[in-house]
Amino acid sequence: MNNQASGLSRRDALRLASAAGLAGVVSILPGRQSFAAAGPALELAVERTRITVDGVTTRAIAIGGSIPAPTLRWREGEEVVVQVTNRLDEPTSIHWHGLLLEGVMDGSPGFNGFEPIRPGQTYTYRFQLRQAGTYWYHSHSASQEQEGMYGAIIIDPAGKEPVRADRDYVVFLSDHTAQKPETVLRNLKVSEGYYNRGKRTLSDFFNDAERDGLKATIRDRLDWGDMRMDATDLADVTGYQFLINGKGPRDNWTALYKPGERVRLRIINGSAMSIFDVRIPGLSMIVVAADGQNVMPVKVDEFRFGVGETYDVIVMPEGDKPFTFLAEPIDRSGYARATIAVAEGMEAPIPELRPRTILTMEDMGMAHAGMGEGSMDHSTMSQGSGGMDHGAMGHGAMPGMDPGAMNHASMAGMTHGGMAAASQGRPLGWADAATPMGMKALSYDDLKSLTKSKDLRQPTHEIEVQLTGMMSRYIWTLNGQKFDQGEPIRVAYGDRIRIRFVNTTMMAHPMHLHGMFMELENGQTDRMPRKHVVLVPPGQSTSVQLTADEPGEWPFHCHLLYHMASGMMTRFIVAPKTASL
Repeated sequence: MNNQASGLSRRDALRLASAAGLAGVVSILPGRQSFAAAGPALELAVERTRITVDGVTTRAIAIGGSIPAPTLRWREGEEVVVQVTNRLDEPTSIHWHGLLLEGVMDGSPGFNGFEPIRPGQTYTYRFQLRQAGTYWYHSHSASQEQEGMYGAIIIDPAGKEPVRADRDYVVFLSDHTAQKPETVLRNLKVSEGYYNRGKRTLSDFFNDAERDGLKATIRDRLDWGDMRMDATDLADVTGYQFLINGKGPRDNWTALYKPGERVRLRIINGSAMSIFDVRIPGLSMIVVAADGQNVMPVKVDEFRFGVGETYDVIVMPEGDKPFTFLAEPIDRSGYARATIAVAEGMEAPIPELRPRTILTMEDMGMAHAGMGEGSMDHSTMSQGSGGMDHGAMGHGAMPGMDPGAMNHASMAGMTHGGMAAASQGRPLGWADAATPMGMKALSYDDLKSLTKSKDLRQPTHEIEVQLTGMMSRYIWTLNGQKFDQGEPIRVAYGDRIRIRFVNTTMMAHPMHLHGMFMELENGQTDRMPRKHVVLVPPGQSTSVQLTADEPGEWPFHCHLLYHMASGMMTRFIVAPKTASL
C-alpha cells in the first residue's frame, strides 16, 4: 500500500477541512461487507489502498478494506461501539452523517472536544442509536472523503417497518478523480474556470440570437460578462469518474429482482462535489424517505439531490427485462449507471444524455423584465463592502454584499416561506429544461413527513444565513465571512428557530447542520419534512425551522467539499440547559 500522506498540508486548509470533514480509509476484516451491531466492538482501520474503476487504477483511501466502506446495519435503540484505527501517516476521523448523538462522538475535529485520530492511534466511538433510516459515514479530516472514505449506514426501526420491501439495496453515488485533492483545490484557486469545459461558443451566440433575437442575446452576454460569471459554470470540478457502489459505468453494478417484487433502493449522494439528477427510464420511483426520515409516499420519474442527501425509493419492476439506473451530474460531464435486472450480466440501453443546463438572468433574480427599481441597480453597486465588486465576482457572486442592495422579493422563484414550487420540468426549482414535460420531477414541496412534528411552536426568532463567495479567488463564505473569522451562530437550548438561507451565488449549495434535524418550510404545517441537508438553488431563498435541543458546538457548512475547505462553514452553538449565551 502507498503510505504517502494525502490531504491539504497547509495549516489553514487543514484546519478548515479537518473541522469540515475529510478523511482516509477505514479497514475492517477484508471481504466483510456488512456488520450487525450489539455485542463486541466493531473494529475498523483507515488505510491507503488503490481503486480500479472501469479498468483504470488510482490511489485511494478505503474503510474496512473497500470503497465504499462496509455498509453498517444496526437497529434503533442499540448501543454501538466502533474502534477506529488510523493506519495513515496523517490524522483522520469519522463523522456519522445525520446521526443524533453526543457532540464528541460526532467525529468533527475542532468541535465538542473531539481531536483527530493520530497516525497509529485507535479511537473508540460509543453511542446509542436514537433513530432509524438511511444515513452514511465519512471522514471529516483533510481531503480524504474525496479519496474514498465513505460508507452507508442502515438503521432498522425498533418497531415495525412502515415500508414493505422484498429486496433492499444501498445505491451509493460518489465521484472520483485521479488528481490529488490538494491539486484540485490549487487549480480552482489558480483559475476560476479551470474545470469549465462547456463554455458557450460563437455558434451558441448565433443560435440564441435566432431564437431570442439579437438585442436580447447581446444584453444577456453583456450581463454575464459584467458580472464575470459564466452561465454554463454549474459545477466547480469536472473530469470525475462517477461511481455507484464503487463501480464505474462499464463495471455496471447490478441489483437483482424477481418479477413482481418491491425493491427498496437506499440512494445516497456521498460525492465530494456532484449534484445528481437520478432516473430509471421506464420505471417510476416511489419516494418513501428523505435523509433517513419517513415521508408520505410520492411517485416521481426523477429527482435531483445534493451532496449529503439521501432518498429511499420503492420500485416495482415487472416482467424480466433489465432497467438502467442513471445518475447525471448537473453539468452533464458524465454519468453513473447501474442495472436492475433478473440476472447478472444483463444490461438495458443507456438513454440519451441530456444537454447541459444554461442558467439565465431570471434564475439569478436579475432578469430586466422582472426587476423592480432598487433591486439590482448596476449603477449604484460600489466596489466596496457596501456593494458588489464586479471585478471580484465569479460564479460565487456577491462577496460582502449589502443586503439592502438586493430586493429579495423580486428574485425569481425566491420565497421566504420555503423553496419555490418546481414545475415538472424544473427539478427543485432552478433551470433545467432537460426534463421532458409530463415527467414528474421531485420538488421539496412534494415532501410531507409521515409523522407529525414533535414541536409545533412558532419560531421565536429568525437567523438569516447568506451564502456568499468570491470565485475569482475561490473563497466561499457564510455571511461574507470565512470559517472562524466571523461570529458563530449562538442559540439557547430549547429555542424554536427559523433559519433563512439566502443564496447570493449562481451555485447551488447543499447546507448541512450537524447534530440535529432541520424542518423544511415547504407549505406543510404539522408535517414538515425533517432533513439534515438542504439544497439551496442559485439565486433563491429557502427556510427551515428547528428546535435547538442538542447542546454543543456543531459544524454548519456547505457539503461541497472544496467550498467547505475554502471557508464556507461556521459554528452553530447550542448553549447547555444551565448555561447562558
